[in-house]
Amino acid sequence: MSVSIASGIYTCNLPKPSNFRGNPENFCPIQVNPFRFTLPFHFKLSESRKCSKNKLLFPISASGITTETPQKQSFRSKNPKDINVLIVGSTGYIGRFVVKELAKRGYNVIAVAREKSGIRGKFGKEETLNQLTGANVCFSDVTNLDVLEKNLEKFGVDSIDVVISCLASRNGGIKDSWLIDYDATKNSLIAGRKLGASHFVLLSAICVQKPLLEFQRAKLKFEADLIEEAKIDDGFTYSIVRPTAFFKSLGGQVELVKDGKPYVMFGDGKLCACKPISEPDLASFIVDSILDEDKINQILPIGGPGKALTPLEQGEMLFKLAGKEPKFIKVPIEIMDFVIGVLDFLAKIFPSLEDAAEFGKIGRYYAAESMLILDPETGEYSAEQTPSYGRDTLEEFFQRVLTEGMAGQELGEQMIL
Repeated sequence: MSVSIASGIYTCNLPKPSNFRGNPENFCPIQVNPFRFTLPFHFKLSESRKCSKNKLLFPISASGITTETPQKQSFRSKNPKDINVLIVGSTGYIGRFVVKELAKRGYNVIAVAREKSGIRGKFGKEETLNQLTGANVCFSDVTNLDVLEKNLEKFGVDSIDVVISCLASRNGGIKDSWLIDYDATKNSLIAGRKLGASHFVLLSAICVQKPLLEFQRAKLKFEADLIEEAKIDDGFTYSIVRPTAFFKSLGGQVELVKDGKPYVMFGDGKLCACKPISEPDLASFIVDSILDEDKINQILPIGGPGKALTPLEQGEMLFKLAGKEPKFIKVPIEIMDFVIGVLDFLAKIFPSLEDAAEFGKIGRYYAAESMLILDPETGEYSAEQTPSYGRDTLEEFFQRVLTEGMAGQELGEQMIL
């Protein structure tokens, strides 16, 4: 089953059954020895050295200065260069931007990646290393806790300050959602905590406010685990980031409009709205969550700059930029309801079709639900209550894609997440 939705396009193909306070500039650097013995000198590997044997390319932390065992220091008193950040989901669409932003700000980055990364595992080790320039890359399977812990140990990591998870289900299927959005994410928390991590930044999703899908339920369960961990240990904190739509998910019809074809949307084009945020802006917000005091122990919904846009407004903007006469095809949402009903029925007979039914529900959700704050009092989505961040606009993105195409903006396996 493949489901594709981008600004209203929905294609359904049924397969055969089968916290941190203060200004970092004012911090006093505290050096922590990553080894089990005290080094008499400052240990630092050359940043130009190639990582050919899956070992540390950049120093995880500085050497000890005294043979005495100091009390554990909070990383809040350190400069970014002395803060060890473990990131899982590092080769994902947002994860790559987060790694780049972390490296730009001078953090010590340990990026966990699969040996075969990217959509359908199309990238090997060397390509992954090139994508994650500025990070120490540890190849491991995050779905297996024992394997993850052993690989981090072999890699030479014995001290972590912050864990960032950008993990997301590859296809939104029922089993994959729980394997990645919950189990693998929980593994990163456990492994990070054993290595001393005292803060966890989670990339979640704004749509979990109205959990009708399995991946949303999995994300919410882990969010609850994070909150409970902070209640149990007052030395542990979290930041849960819930972004609205990404630019890439709204770019699927750019080439069609450019070629003079109509813009497809559901209903009257006003069923859903969002405040889309660019990938670099979202990555910047996520990294802000490491040191910003107002982001400690908070659930942080976030959108991009400007007003909320409906599919109709997105289409009108695209036609104007392309210099084309607006042409729209309005598809009744009831068509999707019918397809989902058929899939649900067939899934009861053929259990292997459970994911196909789930993919249909995901497509329907994104076609009808706004990616904005859901007001609990009114039950309505509110653009006014949805925070904005960053500078990149959807209009600028559309203009760039009209000129350069969608290279680098490929969607996931089911083209919905």
